[in-house]
Amino acid sequence: MTPEPDDPVLAQRERIRRQANTAQRAGYAMYALATLGFFIGLATSLSGPILTVIIVLMIVGSVVLAVAIQVGYAIRGAERHEEDSIAQRRRR
Repeated sequence: MTPEPDDPVLAQRERIRRQANTAQRAGYAMYALATLGFFIGLATSLSGPILTVIIVLMIVGSVVLAVAIQVGYAIRGAERHEEDSIAQRRRR
């Protein structure tokens, strides 16, 4: 774990990065649970409750994962922009 930076913007960016990483893990875990539920359902009988759980896990996992991936790209983009700005100032 990295220490919190002194700059409040960098500290907030790091907190958001950790939350996005956690959300990505949660989204992928929901996909894994849905897959596991599907195979359990195939082995037994694909009844209504099992299908409902699978569908809910897929929908919620998709939403969580989509938002987390977009936030991750936004954080990386902000860092790239900041690095480019610093490099341009140094060239002047």
